[in-house]
Amino acid sequence: MTIHFSRPAPHVALIELDLPPTNALGAAMRGLMSEGLAAIEADADARCVVLTGRGRVFCAGNDLRELAGRAEGDLSPISDFNALIGQVEALRMPVIAAVSGGALGGGLDLALACDIRLAAEGASFTASGVNVGLMASVGRLPSLIGTGPAKAMLLTGSPVDAATALRFGLVTGLYPADQLLDEALALAARIAGRAPLAVEAAKRFAGMSPDDRALWMDATLASLAGSDDHREAVASFLEKRAAVFTRQ
Repeated sequence: MTIHFSRPAPHVALIELDLPPTNALGAAMRGLMSEGLAAIEADADARCVVLTGRGRVFCAGNDLRELAGRAEGDLSPISDFNALIGQVEALRMPVIAAVSGGALGGGLDLALACDIRLAAEGASFTASGVNVGLMASVGRLPSLIGTGPAKAMLLTGSPVDAATALRFGLVTGLYPADQLLDEALALAARIAGRAPLAVEAAKRFAGMSPDDRALWMDATLASLAGSDDHREAVASFLEKRAAVFTRQ
């Protein structure tokens, strides 16, 4: 039982949950994942992350055995799990979730915290908080797919299949299970090949309120326009060659 961190392509980090049978993230695994995320965040060479789960489940969220064993009134397992989800969402570089199998409860929230979600054709998505007397995904899910479809998932706790998830906009691509990771890595390589400062800025601004975007837009564009990467992009276009970005 562990979490695998690797670099399968230049500038691309891969995180694979390997905690059979459900890839649930208990306290020890949350600590391991948090340390790995911090290392990726601090590595200037990392420009995109792919997050997936080995086996038949992407992630089942928190470890229910630990929740059952906590002292009355102790919410730390829940708050710690939410902090980990927030750490994924706050990474400076884009994160792609490659969902094969079930994304349930907190596992759905983990996928929602990613910037892009791809799914295997047999994947399913369940807002299962109400099934265990809790709630999860109540903020991110309505923001992504709209209040109506989100309430249908949040209030019933029923699974949604991959085709429906695509129709809702919960995922942006469906692939055979044996092709999913390769497709996610290819997309990550494409993103990692763009100007990294611009990619990071685009991620930040896509998640901002209109007021914050207006406040920071001019200064951010000025900074990007003065960057070495912008000059390299223009030069490579004029010289008809591939750009070599340095994140400067």
